[in-house]
Amino acid sequence: MYATERQQQILAAARRDGRVDVASLATLLDVTPETVRRDLTVLERHGLVRRVHGGAIPVEQLGFEPGLAQREGLLSGEKDRIAKAALDELPDGGALILDAGTTTVRLAELLPTDRELTVVTHALPVATVLATRPGITLHLVGGTVRGRTLAAVGTWALRELADIRADVAFLGTNGLSVEHGLTTPDLAEAEVKRALVRAARRTVVLADHTKLGREDFAHVAALADVDTLVTDSGVQPELADEIEAAGPRVVRA
Repeated sequence: MYATERQQQILAAARRDGRVDVASLATLLDVTPETVRRDLTVLERHGLVRRVHGGAIPVEQLGFEPGLAQREGLLSGEKDRIAKAALDELPDGGALILDAGTTTVRLAELLPTDRELTVVTHALPVATVLATRPGITLHLVGGTVRGRTLAAVGTWALRELADIRADVAFLGTNGLSVEHGLTTPDLAEAEVKRALVRAARRTVVLADHTKLGREDFAHVAALADVDTLVTDSGVQPELADEIEAAGPRVVRA
C-alpha cells in the first residue's frame, strides 16, 4: 500500500470514529508505530488532523461541540463507572458543586439519600434530577443558558458563584492535557468553570479516556488546580502517570 493510500485510510477512520490511536492503526494497517506516527505528522501538516497523546483527532472535531443529546449515548458504560467511583469523593455532609455534563448528570442521579447535602449547579439537567430529591438543598445558579449544554453562563452566574465556598466541585471537561490542563470549546463556559474551581476547597474532574490528551479552544485551569481525576480503565497507563506527576490523583473506574 502506498503512503497516500494509507493516510487516506487513517483520515477516514479518524473522521468516522472521532479519534485514532497509533497502536490500533499499526495493527490494522500492518505497519510499525513509527510509520503511523509519520503518516499522522503528514496529515497534521496538511491541516487534516491534530496530534494528541498516542494518536490524533480530525480537525472537524476541534471546531464542533456536540450537544447533550448526541453526547448522552457515547461511552455510556464508562460514564456510569466514573460516576459511581466519584461517589467516594463526596463529603459526609456539606456542600458540593456539580458542573454541566452528561457524567455529572449521572453523578446527580446517584447521590445518596442517607445524608444532608447542599448542591450548587448552573446546569438545568442536573437541577431537574435533584429538584425533588429528599435530603438535597438545591441552589440553581442563574445566567444566560447555552442551548448546546443547557448550562448558565455570563455575569449573573459569575456573580453568584463568587459568593459561595463549597467542599468539593465536580467538573466536566472536553479536553485534558498535561501541557494545557483543562480546556473546553466555549469561552463563556470556560469562565464559569474557572469560577467553580475557585468556589470549592477541592476539585474533582470527571472525564472519560477519550478526553485525555486532547486540547480544546478555551483554557479552564491547570492540572495543578485539580485534586482528583476520575476516568475509566481505557486510559493509557503512561498518560495516567504523566497526569499524576502534574498534580491530580488519578482514579480509574
